[in-house]
Amino acid sequence: MDPIIRLHPQDDVVIARQQLLSGVKIESENLTVRGLIPPGHKIATRKIGKGEPVRRYNQIIGFATADIEPGTHVHIQNLGMGAEGGAFERDYAIGVDAKPTEYVKTPRTFKGIVRADGRVATRNYLGILTSVNCSATAARAIAAHFDRETHPEALAAFPNVDGVVALTMGSGCGMGNTGEGIDMLRRTLSGYARHVNFCGVLMVGLGCETNQISDLLTAEHLSENPLFRTFNIQESGGTKKTVQKGIELIKQMLPHANNVVRTEVPISHLTLGLQCGGSDGYSGISANPALGVAVDMLVQHGATAILSETPEIYGAEHLLTRRAASKEVAEKLIERIHWWEDYCERNQGEMNNNPSAGNKAGGLTTILEKSLGAVAKGGTMRLEAVYEYAQPVTAKGFVYMDTPGYDPVSATGQVAGGANMICFTTGRGSAYGCSPSPSIKLSTNNALWQRQSEDIDINCGEIVDSGMSIQEKGAQIFELIIKVASGERTKSELHGYGQNEFVPWQVGAVM
Repeated sequence: MDPIIRLHPQDDVVIARQQLLSGVKIESENLTVRGLIPPGHKIATRKIGKGEPVRRYNQIIGFATADIEPGTHVHIQNLGMGAEGGAFERDYAIGVDAKPTEYVKTPRTFKGIVRADGRVATRNYLGILTSVNCSATAARAIAAHFDRETHPEALAAFPNVDGVVALTMGSGCGMGNTGEGIDMLRRTLSGYARHVNFCGVLMVGLGCETNQISDLLTAEHLSENPLFRTFNIQESGGTKKTVQKGIELIKQMLPHANNVVRTEVPISHLTLGLQCGGSDGYSGISANPALGVAVDMLVQHGATAILSETPEIYGAEHLLTRRAASKEVAEKLIERIHWWEDYCERNQGEMNNNPSAGNKAGGLTTILEKSLGAVAKGGTMRLEAVYEYAQPVTAKGFVYMDTPGYDPVSATGQVAGGANMICFTTGRGSAYGCSPSPSIKLSTNNALWQRQSEDIDINCGEIVDSGMSIQEKGAQIFELIIKVASGERTKSELHGYGQNEFVPWQVGAVM
């Protein structure tokens, strides 16, 4: 195969399929390599003068910080965001690429768990939430009593229960009792308390925290019932009594939770959260666009897909506004971009604090380049709605949720919004799982698959090295989504990931 990949005829760079040594001839580009080029990294195809824009995907990914000769490595030593921080005109062109969805005539199905209210789950957990960090130890002790490895007898009579998980956090006090921070925390906890993959939920507090359980219930219109119980340590008489009480309450929920069967339901009941972490130069070539194909297929079957990670679509948001279903949807996305610019400024940061060290080692140079690849996960369908962090997702089709780029925080918001499954692409080898929603991991390159296949569910490196089409790999991902939604375990589930990856977004002062 050609040792490089050209993504667009107008691009100023091509991507190395493998490590290239100085002197290698690239016949397809009439180019000679100058210096060592790592796999996944960029090679200049023309002379680029200092200050000139550099294009990949036929989009600007940055500006030359020095003169760049043809055949040389294009990376952090000669490519940056520009003197204006990468400020250049984006053509938002609201709605010009929006197209009505052509739904399939015979939708596919999966084996889901239908709840009493008609919602459909992909998993069947009992959950323990905390209102504050101070009750985390007690919550974990309650869940530990039902651990299948250490206490196999505890759930032996309840084979239809996927497990009892404690989702604890480091917040809930030392924060304002009004405002954006506590509103966001309560919205997140409420989303998990209502999540369809939880048959029952127990919420444990300390008693004196800022995030009072009673205030949370009032603000989020929640009320206790046999499958949603709350109490706190101080009223229970201490940690030991709290753990004992929690164990008894979970035992009362178990018979009901076990009384479920999986039945064939339309895949329109799926809500898929889209994530990428530990990205590399292949992410926007293989796994992300292949996942985008699967997303298009899901949307055509009536399902929902949530793209997120606002700092990692920065500079590529114009590709989403062009697909917006309405002016209001596009303006909501642009408003969230401006919120982030202000958020970074008041915290003395900048939007180009990304890519990470691992991303750069994998070939990504600027946030613009990373963002253009990240947006590919969202496919090509019309953008139906934009949500703030952890807001309930009610629209069908392709939607956007404003979240940080940090994967556990971002996915926590998506699950709080209703995602009953996650698809997570990685080029460097992220270790991640998510409770109560299963997480499918996709590798962008063969080297990662060969090195870390015990963590990866599907390999997209065949697109780069074996000539497999993006469409064919996307269809494979689509089929795996159906299998996992029907109960097949992902690698991260088999490893026990999920309880430590619950990380609500903390904004505002810690006091």
